[in-house]
Amino acid sequence: MLRYVALRIALMVPALLAISVIVFALIELPPGDYLSNEMTELAARGETASLARLQFLRDEFSLDAPLIERYAIWLGVMPGSGGFNGLLQGNWGWSFEYGKPVADVIGDRLGLTIALNFATILFVYAVAFPIGVYSATRQYSWGDYGFTVLGYLGLAVPNFLLGLILLYYANLWFGLSVGGLMAPEFIGQPWSMEKLGSVLAHLIVPTIVIGLSGTAAMIRRLRANLLDELGKPYVAAARARGLSERRLIIKYPLRAALGPFVADVGNLLPSMVSGAVIVSVVLNLPTVGPVLISALRSQDQFLAGFILLFAALLTVVGMLISDLLLAALDPRVRIGQRAVR
Repeated sequence: MLRYVALRIALMVPALLAISVIVFALIELPPGDYLSNEMTELAARGETASLARLQFLRDEFSLDAPLIERYAIWLGVMPGSGGFNGLLQGNWGWSFEYGKPVADVIGDRLGLTIALNFATILFVYAVAFPIGVYSATRQYSWGDYGFTVLGYLGLAVPNFLLGLILLYYANLWFGLSVGGLMAPEFIGQPWSMEKLGSVLAHLIVPTIVIGLSGTAAMIRRLRANLLDELGKPYVAAARARGLSERRLIIKYPLRAALGPFVADVGNLLPSMVSGAVIVSVVLNLPTVGPVLISALRSQDQFLAGFILLFAALLTVVGMLISDLLLAALDPRVRIGQRAVR
């Protein structure tokens, strides 16, 4: 198992390297950049002092260097002409739009984004697992029909509309402030138990909104997988030997049906980031989603590139987690790896 884990972690390195090339190509694809656009406007207005400042920034971050050299500087494998070193050296770059380092722009937002994603995934699995098992073991019951209808509603209702409805009732019934991930008095304040409690209370609405569609899809998937396993001959043979229904379901078909269910962890992490962008704007959540939209619109390349690479890192980490869970759940995964070697 340890060799399997080491192999999966080692495979992350070339995957992230290839993703970094794609991300850099995407942020360099539009013509021009933030500084060149600003310099054009300043030159038209004749503001020479500000123009010199922008030219200094271009030289500092080697934005006039060839494409491959700029990628190497951004990645951090070679220093820039102005002394800038990139991601591998712990320097996330400079946000030209905000006028400060990328780390300062998204420092707190990064932690809140991870917390929101973690809470959403817990919500998805905590809700989808028991409902999926119940619907499969009680097929065509009133409960199965009821959960099916709720699942279709979860897939059909737009997240931003559901978010607005839940925000209204959360404020009406529980007095929670509208929008954000904490009460206004805690914004910009150091962390304390009161601030943590406010964040946990405000996580409820966005967690439900973002996770509802994923929960509905996971319920349908687990129900279909478990129904397929329950119809196989080995289940009928186990029943004929007198094995109790509960022990039979837990020991054999449920374990076999959990494979695709567990594998979806790799898809959930990035989908939480991409699917939460509109919700974050509507609910005024201090996550990286709204910052990414603004950075892409203004061509703030260092800020946009880091956020895109962060989302890609979540994808790779999610795939690693799903692979490890599958290896622990199904020994055939580990046996297959040994056979390949």
